Amino acid sequence: MIFVTFIEMRKIVLFLLCALLIGLSGYSQRLQGYTIGPRGDTLNGVDQKGQKQGKWVNHFDEVRGEPGYEEEGIYKDNRKEGEWRLFSLEGDLIGVEYYKWGNKSGVCQYYGINGTLLREESWIALNPNKVYDTLVVEDVDQPDKYKTVVVKNEGVAIKDGVWKFYDPMTGTLARSETWDLGKLQKSQFGQRALPDSTQAVAKPKEVLDFEKKAAKHKIKYQDGSVH
Repeated sequence: MIFVTFIEMRKIVLFLLCALLIGLSGYSQRLQGYTIGPRGDTLNGVDQKGQKQGKWVNHFDEVRGEPGYEEEGIYKDNRKEGEWRLFSLEGDLIGVEYYKWGNKSGVCQYYGINGTLLREESWIALNPNKVYDTLVVEDVDQPDKYKTVVVKNEGVAIKDGVWKFYDPMTGTLARSETWDLGKLQKSQFGQRALPDSTQAVAKPKEVLDFEKKAAKHKIKYQDGSVH
């Protein structure tokens, strides 16, 4: 009886694997162009309409002193969607962005070469299919209370919420800006602390998760440490 059950399980596993391969093959056939990544996944797909679809990796070389980088994430109908990760050309995680309708949406974070948090931005994405969009946003004058507003759609994301800028040496908050639908309401300077060489600056969770995953899969990256 156990032997029969084992055979049946093997059949089920093989059937699921075949279905997965057929599905991936069908997806690739619907794309006009794509590349195959190092792990065998389909990357940089373009459909019959010339629109970017699925997982993409974009590479940007250094330009006029600005460092190059790579970004990876998902395109849906030629628009960025969901989480996008930015890496230096040496493989360090330098940013995590979130998109909706091709525009930045929510809290985006950017990191230094040693993994410390440098900047935190807050955005609201507008639906590009609407001339005016209705948003529910937090009231700057009354925290934890929300209001409904109608804004004209300019086709770009809007700064909204608190932007934070951190000291790269100490990790302390150096400056913050409070934005209300693209209008700067308040700017404050934080308390700058003197760097303590005996205490390492804590790394954000996103960076720690990336380093743990990189170590597990033996992915090479730099952490900015001086040995």
